[in-house]
Amino acid sequence: MNSGVMHAREGVRQALLTIRGHKLRSALLILGVAIGVATLLAIYTIVSGLSGRIRSDIVSSAKPYLYIARHSGLGGEDPEEALRRPQLMPELIPLLDALPGVDGVDYMITSGRATILTYGKERTNLVQIFGASSNFASLYSFAIAEGRFFTFDEQDSRSRVCVLGSGPAEALFPGIDPVGKSLRLFGAEYRVVGAMESRRHIFGAMGDNFVVTPWTSYEKDFSTGEYDDRTLAVTVADGYATDDVAADVTGALRRGRGLKPGEKDNFAVVASETYGELVDKVTQGVALVLVVLSSIGLMVGGIGVMNIMLISVTERTREIGVRMAIGARRHDVLRQILVEAATLTAIGGIIGVVLGYLAAWGGTKVLRFPFALSPWIVLLAVMFSAGIGIVFGLYPANRAARMDPIEALRHE
Repeated sequence: MNSGVMHAREGVRQALLTIRGHKLRSALLILGVAIGVATLLAIYTIVSGLSGRIRSDIVSSAKPYLYIARHSGLGGEDPEEALRRPQLMPELIPLLDALPGVDGVDYMITSGRATILTYGKERTNLVQIFGASSNFASLYSFAIAEGRFFTFDEQDSRSRVCVLGSGPAEALFPGIDPVGKSLRLFGAEYRVVGAMESRRHIFGAMGDNFVVTPWTSYEKDFSTGEYDDRTLAVTVADGYATDDVAADVTGALRRGRGLKPGEKDNFAVVASETYGELVDKVTQGVALVLVVLSSIGLMVGGIGVMNIMLISVTERTREIGVRMAIGARRHDVLRQILVEAATLTAIGGIIGVVLGYLAAWGGTKVLRFPFALSPWIVLLAVMFSAGIGIVFGLYPANRAARMDPIEALRHE
């Protein structure tokens, strides 16, 4: 049998004997490493779930889409220059709708206005009101809980109809079907034709506190002119690349706005995936900071490994002397001690993975985050914990390997 395998086996055997002979000391060491690994694994998994949840809520669509506004909202732009850009007017809708890679177009108007709605004795918190097209619900993958979404004909005829988010629907009509009821929106009477299902948004009830009307009706009753914010969104059709559709949309918008070659775009086209990537970058930075901070616990566990292995080496001084006297080389002793230290911390790592899995699973369920645990992360966690044993076991192992066999044999 290969000598390396024999020494590895001996190291593992000795580690198990150390656990059996010094139960409390070994249990504390393993517990320290297990807590460190569990914390790292739970933090990584929960933050990954947070990233997925925020991405899902911000992107808010089952299909890729392009968001078109006067500015991208991603930073790096002069806000005053962006606000001086001309509004995106409805005349652009047919230009985009005619493009082969566009599956649907949504037009939205908002002025940032919010109000408190009442119905009988019931009242809401502040509710945002905005105008959108009849494609709004399908483009952003909203589900209807009661009634329906307004139609293109209602949009075209500027009908005073509205659809409630689940927030105002539950506040104003608890246990009552809101469809057919009338509400006063900034003094204008609107008929409720539907109510949305709750999205269980990451920002809580705020994500469901809205009322949407046809953009034509909003323009007629609530438009503030220069203070409006008018945006477009187009869904990318199946079989088309988002980048190609973005290039076509940009070209159509430039033609529609009369921009000459060489002139800078006075609008921004942003793919929904770009917002997702931005969320990933932010949450990955947060995760890195949290992982670095929580790894301090593993460093403390590493100091415990060094302490226990120093005690173990001292207790086995005579044994080490005998081994060296009958032919064991220094690197054999070094290897055995390192394997022993790595085995102790790897056991802690395996227990930590189990605890981390349970903590992450429970945490994501409570917080309603998506749960996903990569096998590579599990393997990395166990290898990292074993590596802690090797790093912090180097000093005790080196001390054992440098013993004088004669002096070691004299040790009582």
